[in-house]
This record gives sequence, C-alpha cells and structure tokens, in this order.
Amino acid sequence: MKHKKIMLIAIAMLTLLLAAGCSGGEPQQEQNDFPLNQEEMNQEKPASVSLQLSLEEYPVMDGSTANLPMMAEIMSQVCGIPLEEAEELTTCSKTPRAWENVANGTSDILLVYEAAEDTKALLENSGVELEITPVGRDALVFITNEQNPVKNLTQQQLIDIYTGSITNWSQLGGENLDIAAYQRVETSGSQSLFMKLLMQNNTPVDAPMSFRPSEMGELIDELARYNNEGNALGYSVFYYANYMYSQPGLQMIAVDGVAPSDETIADGTYPLLNEYYVVIRADEPADSPARKLRDWILSDEGRNAIEKAGYIPV
Repeated sequence: MKHKKIMLIAIAMLTLLLAAGCSGGEPQQEQNDFPLNQEEMNQEKPASVSLQLSLEEYPVMDGSTANLPMMAEIMSQVCGIPLEEAEELTTCSKTPRAWENVANGTSDILLVYEAAEDTKALLENSGVELEITPVGRDALVFITNEQNPVKNLTQQQLIDIYTGSITNWSQLGGENLDIAAYQRVETSGSQSLFMKLLMQNNTPVDAPMSFRPSEMGELIDELARYNNEGNALGYSVFYYANYMYSQPGLQMIAVDGVAPSDETIADGTYPLLNEYYVVIRADEPADSPARKLRDWILSDEGRNAIEKAGYIPV
C-alpha cells in the first residue's frame, strides 16, 4: 500500500512537470539565436573566403583603369563589404604611375597591364625587385565607326595603316575616305600593348596630338563622334571597350578573320592577346597583407572572383 501511494505521488508530479512544459511560459534561451524578423532572414550572407582582412588591414592596391571592377570585387570578398561600397573605395593611378608607385612604396599591390618600355627601364634602374605573376588575359582590339563597311583587317594591313603605307579606306575595300588613325600616349597601357603585340619592330607614324588622347575614354569618345563618318580608327583593350566604356555607333574589327569576344580570347583564337598581372615587391614579408592578398588572388577563390567580375583568368 505504501509503495502504491509513493507511485501515485510520482505520477502526479510527473503530470505537473509535463503540463508546465507545454504551457505558454518563457521561451528557452536557444530560441533567441533565430533571426528576429523576416528581413534578417532574407539578408544574403557574404561569400565564404579563406582570407579575411579589415579595411584597415587591406593593402594599398593600385593598377590599370580596365582592372577597376576586378579590384572592387576582390576587396568586396576579402573585406566582406558590399560591392557598391568597394567600388566607391577603389581607385587607380593608371598603368604607368601604378608601376612606379609599387616600386617606390606608395602602393603595396597591383592589378595591372604591361608596362611601357620606358617604364620598364625606370623599374630596372630603381633596383627594386618585383614579383610579377599573370592572373588574366585580355586583348588589344581595333575600333571604328559602325558606318565603316570594313569589318576585318589583317595584322599586316593594320601595320601598314599605322606606318603610313595605307592611308585611305578605299585601299581596304571601304569608302574613299582618309584613315584617321588614332593612337595613345607613349606611356599608356594600351599603347604598350599596341607596340608589343602589333607593331613590334615597326615604327608608327608620328600622329598629331589631336589624334593622341591621354585617356582611354577620350579615345573611344573621339572615335564615336569623329565627323560622324566611318573613317576613324583606334584601339583599346577588350574589357574596357566592351564592358566599361561601350559607346553606341562603334564596332570592333575582326583581326585575321577572328572577331574579339570572351570566347575567342579565352580559347586563344583571337590573335592579339596579352596577360595582365598581380604585382608585389619581392621583399614583402610572408605574413604581410599584400603577400597574403596576392596568394589569395592566385588561389581558386581569387580565380572565381576574377571570373565573377567578368574577366578571363589565365
């Protein structure tokens, strides 16, 4: 009887405990870890990265104008900030000055196109050793007004235009119009590619300053409005001309029968290709933010960031 009474008391206590557990009392502590509202639940979490730097730790990055979107994407991922904020924080000194800045210590890391020969000589004389690694591929492209019936030129025809052997579009199957052949200033990145990839040992004619815009965008603007005719010709790099500063009324000319595109640049069929580079000083310590960022850019995660920004990695 005594045992039966103890059992009944235990059952009654258990019933009370179960009832309390099912009542609308205070929530358990673990429930506080859930999002407080639907907006928080819908927020997109930053992509997982193996390198995380604060904005204060982030090295001073410089480079070429055409690499600005890539620079912003990399900062966004590594610092865990919105892309729009990274774009506002991203600037560059343009190709020639960027190379000088990394050599003199004004900047820590570059995403940059190839240096002009004069700039290379300055770097060699500086005595500063740089680590230069290809990270992506771009192309030298030639641009003319879409009214121009000439859609394809060979490399030799382009050389003949810029050395003065061909001066009229009628010599190329076009209209009877003089060719207004624009160039860039000698220290610009696109001029360096023009000399390296196309001209090589050939010397271009000395174009008047009105045909030598100092800015990449200025050249494209000039091509778009030159006399509203199809007789202007100029050059740029594919990414900039196609994605950053595309202007209506212009066309990119095929070279040796191959039109420039993401596909022909990636598969190497377009003929005028060149890499761009990530650059740091060779004396950067192993644990410095610049070296860590360079290594991240060369990793699979860095390659994915380059592709996400619309570039073609090597």
